[in-house]
Amino acid sequence: MSAMRFVDHGAGGDPHVLQVAQRERPTPGAGEVLIEVAYAGVNRPDVLQRSGRYPPPTDASPHIGLEVAGHVVALGEGVTQWKIGDAVCALCNGGGYAQFAIAPAGQTLPVPKGLTMLQAAALPETYFTVWANVIERGCLKAGETILIHGGSSGIGLTAIQMAKAWGATVYTTVGGADKFAACKQAGADAVINYRQEDFVTAVGELTAGRGVDVILDMVGGEYVARNLKLLALEGRLVQIAFQQPSKVEVDWMPLMLKRLTFTGSTLRARPLAEKARLADELRANIWPRLSRGEMLPVIHSVFDLEQAAQAHVLMESSTHVGKIMLKVGSAH
Repeated sequence: MSAMRFVDHGAGGDPHVLQVAQRERPTPGAGEVLIEVAYAGVNRPDVLQRSGRYPPPTDASPHIGLEVAGHVVALGEGVTQWKIGDAVCALCNGGGYAQFAIAPAGQTLPVPKGLTMLQAAALPETYFTVWANVIERGCLKAGETILIHGGSSGIGLTAIQMAKAWGATVYTTVGGADKFAACKQAGADAVINYRQEDFVTAVGELTAGRGVDVILDMVGGEYVARNLKLLALEGRLVQIAFQQPSKVEVDWMPLMLKRLTFTGSTLRARPLAEKARLADELRANIWPRLSRGEMLPVIHSVFDLEQAAQAHVLMESSTHVGKIMLKVGSAH
């Protein structure tokens, strides 16, 4: 076996622990494919894993990186839906910051027609997450309203576009003028700068006091109680991360009085069959839209593999608009 370059986070710590090192190229097991990586996405869970706050599942790669795009170079036993040379993007179970990465065949998707490898690598983690939480857990329907916190993130911009495609009215919160413009361009009906106005008051005015049907939140902390206040009758609050504390004191009476649903999920720990099902849903419902040039990912920055630490510094600054990516190999 030959060696390959990958990003090692060692024992963890601040972004500067990330170093390019050498290890043996992995071999795909049953039901897996080996991908020669052109680009890899940088995501918030990578930052959490590096800092020791999001350990990988015991059956996953211990290395960082959850989404890649490239070409299939080897097939594990039983894989029939892919062939060597196929251009694909994939949701990995770790190890994506590398020249070669393993992905379950069921979590692998074709590069949508007309998209570059860079664009394709920005899809899996974000689009799996948004579909699972906005469409499935949030049960968003045409004619409903949704509030998306963190609208200028990769998740946020994707959620705005997907919600608009589903016929919803979309409100979002941001923390700056450049982020305001990006969300409007993505299709948000109203953008609230939370540094300048109270989003509870603003959304209350936008909805004439009714509230919204769905809230997608990645903040937590004090936002939990404020979100419950903003939900309409039968509203759904979907939690996908906690940038503020996850332990909060909340008056839960609105949950009963307004018949609310408070749900949430993580993606990485889901069973392989569940993630394969999500991939099938995306291929049927979202990939045709991408091939028509709709709902495209927004790329903020592209770093070389050796600059992974800089990519993480940018992610932690929260000044980016859209996705942060790593260029790993050739996009041939």
